[in-house]
Amino acid sequence: MGTVEALHDTSGATAGWAGWRAQQEYKECFSLYDKEQRGRIKATDLLVVMRCLGASPTPGEVQRHLQSHKIDRDGELDFSTFLTIMHMQIKQEDPKKEILLAMLMADKEKKGYIMASELRSKLMKLGEKLTHKEVDDLFKEANIEPNGKVKYDEFIHKITIPVWDH
Repeated sequence: MGTVEALHDTSGATAGWAGWRAQQEYKECFSLYDKEQRGRIKATDLLVVMRCLGASPTPGEVQRHLQSHKIDRDGELDFSTFLTIMHMQIKQEDPKKEILLAMLMADKEKKGYIMASELRSKLMKLGEKLTHKEVDDLFKEANIEPNGKVKYDEFIHKITIPVWDH
């Protein structure tokens, strides 16, 4: 079980010590980016810190997390806020695995892609059902045309790997 999973394990098997250990690892990584040792990191470092700890947020997801805590791009966040954001991110990452599984199941002929309309249908009917708007947002973030083909390896890559804008 990885650090991220251990922190969020509710089975009781690792909840105590492993949860504490994971939180210590979070604190350690957070502290590396807390350059002035004030208990805060820059909002611009959030994506990197989250990725160092095994999460896979997109730049858009990081921006939404910051907005939900009313932190602008030039702002800072404390460790407590960081933990809350990490928890929310980990909770929402499982659907990405579900999306890949749905795509693989739909590609019976092993073409490496499915039609966007078919993916939309699967995402709205299977597992943690997404709304029409959530699918639209996901397609927009991954630059998918509503009537186009979706190559699942590229799609998963687009929604999990950051696009650096230097």
